[in-house]
Amino acid sequence: MSTKTSPAIAFAVACLGIFSYSIMDALMKYLSLQSGAYSAVLWRSVAGVALTGAVFVARGHRWPGGAALRLHVLRGLAAGLSVLLFFWGLVRVPMAQAVALTFLAPLIALFLAGLFLKEQIGRGAVLGSLVASVGVLVIALGQSRGESSPDLLLGSGAVVLASLLYAGSLILLRQQAQIASPLEVTLFTSLVIGALMLAGAPWLATWPSVAQLPWVVAAAVIGSVSAFALAWAYGRAEAQLLSMVEYTAFIWAAILGYVVFGEQVSGYTVGGAGLIIIGCLVAVRGSIAPAPQTEAAA
Repeated sequence: MSTKTSPAIAFAVACLGIFSYSIMDALMKYLSLQSGAYSAVLWRSVAGVALTGAVFVARGHRWPGGAALRLHVLRGLAAGLSVLLFFWGLVRVPMAQAVALTFLAPLIALFLAGLFLKEQIGRGAVLGSLVASVGVLVIALGQSRGESSPDLLLGSGAVVLASLLYAGSLILLRQQAQIASPLEVTLFTSLVIGALMLAGAPWLATWPSVAQLPWVVAAAVIGSVSAFALAWAYGRAEAQLLSMVEYTAFIWAAILGYVVFGEQVSGYTVGGAGLIIIGCLVAVRGSIAPAPQTEAAA
């Protein structure tokens, strides 16, 4: 399903996807604080299926074949568990700190791409990851100087585990994008996550209030836009390049956390974010330079 597109364009579209996802994170944190992470993820997924499913049917798309369906289920399971753990942790951890912890995911995905997708790991991508890693360590150092609590530690642990699952989902996304349209990927990811959440709904879920419904729909719409943009980008550029885009989420998380939830951003956070941005630029510059391409990326 991939077409020849400039890596810079694919990178820009992926950045738009991450920006949209950051806005959805803020909405989901609000909903999770109101009714719990489980209910927030469940109803966002249900709304997402309704919205993207309507478009899928209206455009005459067919039910996916066996190979695509297996990938949809695998990624949906990985993404569903990752999303649930992330939002559970996000209730207990400031947005900027939580997103900083998720930076483990693109670093892991970078090397998983070489292991499972046989992508050549460019020197610029490796150097950019190292620089960004230092930025994450600076942020962690700043957080270690502040107050901690058992709830904060549990939340941080949940986010770390979510990032490991998300790394695997990024690799599966790259494989999905080669055989399925962005709309199909978006729909079936929401469908599998929704089905996964519905299994425990009778015991764990609560109905959203009337006041929450617009925010649930908004989260579903924005999440679908983000998923569509990322699926489109991953169908047109290598995972080792696009995994770097994840780092830009920190900037949006810091801004939204401060504006929406009054979460303060320390000097350590600003310094770490600067290193992360430098790492992204180094990785992108190295990846866009002429280099051997894998068959999947052609």
